[in-house]
Amino acid sequence: MSIGTNIRQIRELKNLSQEHVAHELGVSQSSYARIENGTVIPKIDRLQQIAEILEIDMSTLLNATNIFHIIFNSTANQSGYVNNQSNNIVDVELIRRIIREELGKS
Repeated sequence: MSIGTNIRQIRELKNLSQEHVAHELGVSQSSYARIENGTVIPKIDRLQQIAEILEIDMSTLLNATNIFHIIFNSTANQSGYVNNQSNNIVDVELIRRIIREELGKS
């Protein structure tokens, strides 16, 4: 799963629209949609902004375990059962590439 997919899932779990997040970032909805669909890979500073808007730690965007907890908590019903929903894994190679790119800018 890409970081964009992680962002989309968390945004949807928090019942926020693309328009809202885009407005908070100061970009158009179509520009923001490119982040979620993986056309654009956001830089670390943009990821931090998105994390703040979503009211989560940036590490949650990069950590499959944290995303699983968000999905688990949002899909558990009152009886304690979890709806049948797959747990996706973060694309580790994508994260490594982003970190390498950011470290290369230092």
